[in-house]
Amino acid sequence: MALVKPAVFQVVGYQNSGKTTYALKLIQRLKALGITTATIKHHGHGGKPDVPDGKDSVKQIEKGAGISIVEGGGRMILQAEDFKGGLERQIQLLGFFQPDVILIEGYKHKPFPKVLLIRSQTDLELLSAVTNVKAIVYWQDEMKTDIQAQTDVPCFRIDDVNSVDWAVQFLKFCVEEEG
Repeated sequence: MALVKPAVFQVVGYQNSGKTTYALKLIQRLKALGITTATIKHHGHGGKPDVPDGKDSVKQIEKGAGISIVEGGGRMILQAEDFKGGLERQIQLLGFFQPDVILIEGYKHKPFPKVLLIRSQTDLELLSAVTNVKAIVYWQDEMKTDIQAQTDVPCFRIDDVNSVDWAVQFLKFCVEEEG
């Protein structure tokens, strides 16, 4: 089976900047266009993500299995313990499923094209700390001037639906280029 190379795109910003809401809107719009999306979310709050208690797969992991897959009715759930592969290995894994887009929420210092969400004035430091920013979504009107003075990428207010439209068009172009 030949693997299709998906477009990789990130949604980044500090906690409570709107990353998940933005990503969900983007996924919904891509699906409406027939563009398949796989996602990776960085659990940046410390510790391990929660897993459902009492399930057989969890019991298998607790007894020493390193990886467990549960499948039924066309749904597959993968759980891996002590995973040390990093983001690049996760992207390789998702590539097996041949999505058109891999959307990454978080991992702000990775090199992939991204949209940066800026909620407060203190978040403006991300403008110089994050690379390959293709668009910026900001929360406060007074930030726009500061942002535009430091970058020439498209800037959108958080409630501007054009920001998601822009990302959809960017990803559509990337998918067409890969295909």
